[in-house]
Amino acid sequence: MTRSVLVEKVSEKVEGLTLKQTEIVIDTVFESIKGALQKGEKVEIRGFGNFRLKDRKPRKARNPKTGESVDVPEKKAIRFKVGKALKEALNPGR
Repeated sequence: MTRSVLVEKVSEKVEGLTLKQTEIVIDTVFESIKGALQKGEKVEIRGFGNFRLKDRKPRKARNPKTGESVDVPEKKAIRFKVGKALKEALNPGR
C-alpha cells in the first residue's frame, strides 16, 4: 500500500474530510512518529504494534564483490514489534 492509497482509504472512511485534509492528518501522524523516534522515545499503537530504536554497534563487514574488509559505523535501526491484535488477525486460529 502506498501513501496515496492510504490517504484515499482513510478519506473514504472519514466523512467530512477532503483528500487534502486527510493527507495533512496522515502526514502529521507520520511526522509525530518520526519526531518521537528521533527523541529516542518508544511509539506504541495499541492493537497494531510498537516502534523503538536500537543501537547497532560498529562492525567489520566484507565487500562481496571485491572481498575487501570494510568498517561499518555505529548506527540506529528501527525495530517494529507487532501487536497482539494484528498478530491474531494475520494468523487466525493460532
